[in-house]
Amino acid sequence: RSSPDVFETRMEKRNEVQKQPVGYSNQGEFIRCMEEKARLIFFAEGLGTKTSKGGFTKDKTLDSILNVEMVKEKSAEEIKQIWNQYFSAKDTVYAVIPAEKFDLIWKRAQKCPSFLYALPRKEGYEFFVGQWSGTELHFTSLINIQTQGETAPSQLVLYHYPELQKEKGIVLMTAEMDSKFLVVHEAQCLANQVQLFYATDRSETYKLVETFNHRSSEFKYMSVIAELEQSGLGRELRPGQVSDK
Repeated sequence: RSSPDVFETRMEKRNEVQKQPVGYSNQGEFIRCMEEKARLIFFAEGLGTKTSKGGFTKDKTLDSILNVEMVKEKSAEEIKQIWNQYFSAKDTVYAVIPAEKFDLIWKRAQKCPSFLYALPRKEGYEFFVGQWSGTELHFTSLINIQTQGETAPSQLVLYHYPELQKEKGIVLMTAEMDSKFLVVHEAQCLANQVQLFYATDRSETYKLVETFNHRSSEFKYMSVIAELEQSGLGRELRPGQVSDK
């Protein structure tokens, strides 16, 4: 009553807000923009590649996934954002690893190319052997190796791409898995353990990797479980719990 002009102005602004679509926000615009960028930068996965006997992509190069030329002008943070945005909509494991951390993992992988990982199950743990082949890390359950030997198929493959390591300081990683044996949060637990054991600053933790590779008679399975429990990764995947990492 005291300021009719002010009242009219406020009503007009309110009507404008009500006309906006439900869920409209600057955040939504940002997400749509990122999705559009991803469509331009990423190819259909596996383009130009063949599938191996086990169902995994053979020679899965970064060029078959990502338009590398288009991202060369972008910063490491922008590439990280695009990579995470693209793969967050997919049922898989992915990461952007700092160059220094991957350097440490890679140097240790040359000396110790295999290791035993423990995955929490309903009753106890299931063990998986991880074996490096170039920059690919193949996981196969220990029971499969014991029954099928060298012909045991991979159940999870982590693909590491160091093409942008020197220039951008990052290494891109994604994965393929056999969904009959593993779900994403289980595969993520195994991927997290690679950094736990290969990128650790604790000499006692990495010593387990060295022992497994060079003094197998001294290796103790329970030591892996102890490290896993101490790190918290074991507790995250107990039955009834799903990791959001």
